[in-house]
Amino acid sequence: QVQLVESGGGLVQAGGSLRLACAASARTFSNYAMGWFRQAPGKEREFVAAISRNGAFIYYADSVKGRFTISRDTAKNTVYLQMNNLKPEDTAVYSCAAGPNGPRLRDGVTDYWGQGTQVTVSS
Repeated sequence: QVQLVESGGGLVQAGGSLRLACAASARTFSNYAMGWFRQAPGKEREFVAAISRNGAFIYYADSVKGRFTISRDTAKNTVYLQMNNLKPEDTAVYSCAAGPNGPRLRDGVTDYWGQGTQVTVSS
């Protein structure tokens, strides 16, 4: 069992930045690809970014390419999402997930979910 706990959400003005963190409980953190998803009110959950188990492969949704950066720190069992140049349309609950590999995470195949953290971008 892997528990995932997100932090770092909040309220920011358009053009600002936030860094989300997702801490994993298990020492098997390096066995999983990690990803971030988001869900805005009234919309379906969508893929944001994923990173492979060794960090060599990274995937982004087109809507966040060039603005968001995913990374992982195996020593800290933590995955990060650096979000720059935030837009009001980035407002959503952001959740991290663990999955078998990057491409399958991108397709929504997950093993574990965090509880989510709210990101609100004001115009």
